Amino acid sequence: TGRPCDVNGVFLPPGAPPPSPENLTTNDWTPFRNRTEFETAEFLYKHNQMPAGQIDRLLDLWASTLAKHNDNLPFADHRDLYHVIDSSPFGDVPWQRFTVAYDGERLADEHKPWMDGEYEVWFRDPREVARNMLANSTYANEMDYCPYREYSTEGDKRQWKDFMSGDWVWDQADEIAKDPSTLGSTFVPVILGSDKTTVSVGTGNNEYYPLYASIGNIHNNVRRAHRDGVAVIGFLAMPKTTQEHAEEPSFRRFRRQLFHSSLSKILDPLKPGMTTPEVTRFGDGHYRHVIYGLGPYIADYEEQVLLACIVRNWCPKCVANREDLDEDALPRSREYTEALVEEAPSGDLWEDFGIVAQLVPFTNDFPRADIHQMISPDILHQLIKGAFKDHLVTWVEKYLRQTHNKRKAQKIMDDIDRRIAAVASFSGLRRFPQGRGFKQWTGDDSKALMKVYLPAIEGHVPQDVVRTFRALLDFCYLVRRNIITEDSLLQIEDALSRFHRYREIFRTTGVVLHFSLPRQHSLMHYVRNIRLFAAPNGLCSSITENKHIKAVKEPWRRSSRFNALGQILLTNQRLDKLSALRVDFTRRGMLTGTYMHVPAPAAPPPPPLINIDVDLDIDDGPTVLQAFVTLAKTRQGKNRAQTIPELAEELDIPHLSDLLRRFLFQQMHPDDPRDPSNVPLSECPLYLSKIAVFNSASSRFYAPSDLSGIGGMRTEHIRSCPSWRGGHSRNDCVFVNTDSSLPGMQGLEVARVCAFFSFQYRGEVYPCVVVRWFDKIGDAADEDTGMWMVRPGEGANNTAGYAIIHIDAIYRAAHLIPVYGTEFLPPELKFYHSYDAFRAYYVNKYADHHAFEIA
Repeated sequence: TGRPCDVNGVFLPPGAPPPSPENLTTNDWTPFRNRTEFETAEFLYKHNQMPAGQIDRLLDLWASTLAKHNDNLPFADHRDLYHVIDSSPFGDVPWQRFTVAYDGERLADEHKPWMDGEYEVWFRDPREVARNMLANSTYANEMDYCPYREYSTEGDKRQWKDFMSGDWVWDQADEIAKDPSTLGSTFVPVILGSDKTTVSVGTGNNEYYPLYASIGNIHNNVRRAHRDGVAVIGFLAMPKTTQEHAEEPSFRRFRRQLFHSSLSKILDPLKPGMTTPEVTRFGDGHYRHVIYGLGPYIADYEEQVLLACIVRNWCPKCVANREDLDEDALPRSREYTEALVEEAPSGDLWEDFGIVAQLVPFTNDFPRADIHQMISPDILHQLIKGAFKDHLVTWVEKYLRQTHNKRKAQKIMDDIDRRIAAVASFSGLRRFPQGRGFKQWTGDDSKALMKVYLPAIEGHVPQDVVRTFRALLDFCYLVRRNIITEDSLLQIEDALSRFHRYREIFRTTGVVLHFSLPRQHSLMHYVRNIRLFAAPNGLCSSITENKHIKAVKEPWRRSSRFNALGQILLTNQRLDKLSALRVDFTRRGMLTGTYMHVPAPAAPPPPPLINIDVDLDIDDGPTVLQAFVTLAKTRQGKNRAQTIPELAEELDIPHLSDLLRRFLFQQMHPDDPRDPSNVPLSECPLYLSKIAVFNSASSRFYAPSDLSGIGGMRTEHIRSCPSWRGGHSRNDCVFVNTDSSLPGMQGLEVARVCAFFSFQYRGEVYPCVVVRWFDKIGDAADEDTGMWMVRPGEGANNTAGYAIIHIDAIYRAAHLIPVYGTEFLPPELKFYHSYDAFRAYYVNKYADHHAFEIA
């Protein structure tokens, strides 16, 4: 139940405050002398990652400016800087190593290189890493201390969000509670993840095998945002041998068992705390009893095969036969596997159950651990890279080549590429200027393609192919939700049913012979996994792949490349120390404001923004559920209109002044029941003074299912400018709130921004937007694509439908993709022509997860 206790483990009465922190002084910067030294070290080593030689050069230049003042540098040189960081006791979990060698049977004259080799494994104490995470005060309010079941306020239906709301944790707690000595403890599930990564495509051994750890108590948003909620705890060995021996079963078994034995050794410090509670300090200042346990394991399919000790092309979660994976089958379990190994010959286990009987999974060394249940869902590799990119996209190309002659098929694929390239710009959306014509596909590339691919193939493939893609996309976006409800599970099951029904088009046309594909089969386990582990977005391999950058790739790039692993380990240790120091200094209120200016408490700094691209920022400010739109800080000068007549000429909207008068009437008479267009102009105010024109606005809104800040906020920039980056004009589209009482698109309209401007009338400033409306086509979304369709709106006498609206009416940016039909695009059509060249558009609900919810 997570009851607080004192340092000796004696439980406190309810409501008792935590003990006073050990150090609350606000001028102790140990191991640094002052704030300047700390922030200089953090900037040079962590943020800028400046090489040693450049640090020395910078310090020399700095010294030349201080000499006349008889002042001293914060550091003498790079060695001094490194020494000060290394001397910090905060976050110090030192690296250790052990060596593994083959000790199995061998023939008298058998001397194979891999049998004689020794393999180094480097690791850090996972118990100490977990304790540091538990003690981190920066996410003390983003942590759960006991399992719980969450229900919606409307309808009292079960819902799943963060890891501790899942059934697996609840079941583990029930099992732990059978021991009376554990009552009142906090269960701490240790989440693991591993994946090989390549740091260079050059020659030499440039592969590393990091092992990561997190804890299930922290919320999913913390784990996704990292915030030191994911740590590298080991680098596993990767045995190599000669080509002569590489495919030998004995070598392959050794390599796989080495993996499991290494994990068992690394995780061994956790074992005593899995049955006997220990007292640990938490970020909220309280002490609690904790019981550790092995939690879900984040891995792609190849890693899952290794973890589950199964044969490739079998499922690690169930015993379905590899020839027909989608048949109904019992789940795998540790007990079931051990019973089979006990009774059946190893050959039968391999052929009939996909079990490698000679291997022993590392989980067998720990209590309450079943590797088959622990394997978590993996949205990135199973759905995005697997079912979408490697399966469906590949099958479409195969279908086209099979259905048409080579020249016609190539022509269609070229047109699909042109359609993808013709998609208009949008915040956070990667563009494909040459279509899909590149070799190195990353997970981000596949995610970007998912957002624009469906409209690009429509008209070139049968209806059932389009509906197959729609079903899979719906499935992907539903399981990626931050909160998944009972209703969501029904929608997920419906999407899966549609996917299975419509994908038959690929079998009936001969594109594929069967659908017995492990990654595609994994979709069948998502509903059960969600019930067990809550929302899958907190356990995706994209978390560990992103961690590769900070923990492996960047440290490798700043190394000398000689014996790089040792330098990578040291870099990670120093980064951890700097992060721990920042947590401690922040806790003591020592990092408020900037060094030169400490603001008063009444003037908090603006929320920090992490730039993702020119149109999108991760917003680490507080959670606000209502969207908030503001004009850019900088108004345009004399290169833009200064009055309404000038703006009317610039936009070629002769009646713009009339629109402004009706806008003012509506603002001053909000309760007037008449439509503004029916109000006589003589009753509308006249404005003739100056205006300020802006090239952009920003919308800040809550989008926890997307890439966002720790509070789920993100800020996107909406553009409306005559020249974007010195070239073409850019006028984005937006969602406009028209009736907040109606759900989704029923209460929204779509418009294109023609201009942002503001003016002052009778002492009040009005931030406004000139928009051109789009009209919805039909009363519901298109059945094939699942997206609403719109067309440019028309006013009286078939003229374009324009309006001036208050900026508060805008919700956020909208993304439209043309309805291409069966026509081929001309090669000269560019993406910046997209919103002017077509008669109808899809409202792209797949642009991001927030758009999926509202559109």
